[in-house]
Amino acid sequence: MLSFSSSDLHAAPEMAAAGEVLRQRQQQLTSVLHLESGRVVLGVREDGHMRHQLGVVEGPFWLDAASALLGLPSAVDMVAETSVRLRRQPLEVFLHEVQMLPASTQMLLRDMASGYRQQTELAVSRLAQDAEARCAQWLLQHAQRDAQGHASVTLCQRKRLIAAQLGIAPETFSRVLRNLRESGLIKGTGAVLQLPLPEILQQVAGR
Repeated sequence: MLSFSSSDLHAAPEMAAAGEVLRQRQQQLTSVLHLESGRVVLGVREDGHMRHQLGVVEGPFWLDAASALLGLPSAVDMVAETSVRLRRQPLEVFLHEVQMLPASTQMLLRDMASGYRQQTELAVSRLAQDAEARCAQWLLQHAQRDAQGHASVTLCQRKRLIAAQLGIAPETFSRVLRNLRESGLIKGTGAVLQLPLPEILQQVAGR
């Protein structure tokens, strides 16, 4: 089970005051935070303040287990809402304990972590990106390359369904595509959109 064994107790409990930043978005993980007590706000900080709140968790709770399992940086900012007590388990120790679990359990944990991560990234992108950046990111995520290395996207869904996934109005999605086309970042007017300048599109997406 995922817990602190006696060999891990050299990592003494830590206390953090309300308002203290525990994790920053895109921070690379070298440890995994286990919240023993208190409440932590998850969201997106801007200008030193939590501008967009995605949720609140209360201990006991593994704060960044999903990111740790997938080998990814923190997806959100984490700020103590109250005074909190937590332990910082080394990443390699956490992953070793996961590897001791049955293979089927490991697969289940990683599937759940992947689903959680995708939902979190989608929510963050809707908060932190404007409509053009969201569309550019979606195009890059769904791009495929042919034998010559040319990138293109096939619109397999109606534009209104894609717009709903991005959290924007269908009219906004059409307008952004028109702007990207006029800028030379996409070509084509049918179901297949060519991406002649994916590097520039990545800059639009904020990558």
